[in-house]
Amino acid sequence: MADITMYDLPGCPYCARVRSKLDELGLDYDVIEVPRSHGDRTEVERVSGQTGVPVITDESNGVEGMNESADIVEYLEETYGDGAS
Repeated sequence: MADITMYDLPGCPYCARVRSKLDELGLDYDVIEVPRSHGDRTEVERVSGQTGVPVITDESNGVEGMNESADIVEYLEETYGDGAS
């Protein structure tokens, strides 16, 4: 099991942006596909407090339920990419 988990909806362009960054950085991650209906997205709501996707968790860095694709991509770049210290 990877440290990073991504909550994903197939066909979601924001999710695709995050998956592309994860792949570009060569990171191992697990994917949990969420239902189309927001009302059925209980797991992602439990993790993040909302039903939108994408959402990631990163156990190795204490990240629980980060949402918003731009924020996630920035976090991944700063933590694992060229921006990593």
